Amino acid sequence: MASFSLLSSLLISLTFLFSLSSASPFSLEIHNRFSDRVRHWADSRNHPGVWWPQHGTAEYYAALAHHDRALHQRRSLATTSPQELTFFDGNATYRLSSLGYLYYAFVELGTPNVTFFVALDTGSDLFWVPCDCKQCAALSSPSYGVNFAFNTYSPSNSNTSETISCGSSSCEQVQSTCSGSNANCTYSISYVSDNTSSSGYLVEDVLYLTTETTQPQTTQASIIFGCGQTQTGTFLDGGAPDGLMGLSMSNLSVPSILANKGYTSNSFSMCFSEDGIGRINFGDVGSSDQSETPLLVDTQADLYNISLTGFSVGNSSYTSSFSAIVDSGTSFTYLADPMYTDIVTSFTSQVEETRGSELSAAASFEYCYLLSSGQTSAKIPDIAFTTQGGSSFPVNNALLTVVSAAGNTIGYCLAIGKSSGLNIIGENFLTGLRVVFDRERLVLGWQNFNCYDSSAPGPALAPNGYNPKKTNQVSVLENSSPHLTAMSSLVLLFVVTMLLM
Repeated sequence: MASFSLLSSLLISLTFLFSLSSASPFSLEIHNRFSDRVRHWADSRNHPGVWWPQHGTAEYYAALAHHDRALHQRRSLATTSPQELTFFDGNATYRLSSLGYLYYAFVELGTPNVTFFVALDTGSDLFWVPCDCKQCAALSSPSYGVNFAFNTYSPSNSNTSETISCGSSSCEQVQSTCSGSNANCTYSISYVSDNTSSSGYLVEDVLYLTTETTQPQTTQASIIFGCGQTQTGTFLDGGAPDGLMGLSMSNLSVPSILANKGYTSNSFSMCFSEDGIGRINFGDVGSSDQSETPLLVDTQADLYNISLTGFSVGNSSYTSSFSAIVDSGTSFTYLADPMYTDIVTSFTSQVEETRGSELSAAASFEYCYLLSSGQTSAKIPDIAFTTQGGSSFPVNNALLTVVSAAGNTIGYCLAIGKSSGLNIIGENFLTGLRVVFDRERLVLGWQNFNCYDSSAPGPALAPNGYNPKKTNQVSVLENSSPHLTAMSSLVLLFVVTMLLM
């Protein structure tokens, strides 16, 4: 790996492009130093000693994580109040195609601290990591699409670890098969994906967090999590191989523990960007100008349910009352009839492209459309939900671009699956939004947002000029969709249909 010279580093860190605008006589566009725009700029000028990782590779995400860690030593990533906390390695989250299209974050556990790369799932209760493994995913694998090795946790290697016993009040919150009050409190969780589960026992140890102020303060939060000895199903095949953090409303979830122990307020936010770089902040209560809808409390399930009163597709509107789960742990969105049929039928009637059955068979989505030879763009109707209270929930990213084995864009799919009864607003419908899970007021908040500057709402300039409010036209140039940048053939589309809750 070539190293940066001081001059080259300064030259490519920020590129300033000036343009005239009718709204303002002066505008400034700032590009991430790893962006394609800066890469092309540097290549055209033959700057010596310049190296940076390819977008979407493991080195790319590792470089960004390292940047976040260094940034914490100097200044804040966002303008936040002192009670907000995020992970010690930074509040950046990363969506990886090779790991189930879920969002991941680096977290630090134990004493001495060990780093884990865990999936973030608002549809799950318990936080667990591979631990004293009997059956865990491999620490490294070419199929992961990342080059760094994962870690495992062992209570015996941490000076601050305590095993939760069956007699503990915390054990009452899991369906444990305890054999005695002094025995280890065991857990076993089954997920929606076929034969996917995690089992082991509960432990308590420190999770390292930090404030995002100009003078960051480290917090060692004592939390309960699962020592995951045995994993099955998709957890062995690249889905959360280094652990999963449950973010639901359950008392055992990390946000609940942090709030109950007074570390933060009882709310958190997640930002979902177009290019797969997001943010997570515990204690974030949102802003006064965000849209909101009440959360539906279900005593049988600790999920983030909202009530919807209708939806629109382009110039067509529908009135329909139904509830849906907002779930960051589900890659795509799933709807039951009549909502599913109404949306896909209206969508098809408003696009000019014809349906392609061969694309649907490969991509596992029913409604896919072929591009004509030489076509580079397509007009796509907006999709939005109407929530209880009247707020509109925009859908900024409803499509999946399809490329051939040769790397040419040949079509796109409406990335909605048909459900037999459960409605799930998955991660793809959350793109372009900062979503606030306010469990104190029992509301879900959202706002078009630029995750690269989480102190300022969208529309804002981000790498590649992403504008979260511009949804009426989609570019289908080769590799234009982050969903397919790491894929080279239609066959590989089968791997993105994994469902985790």
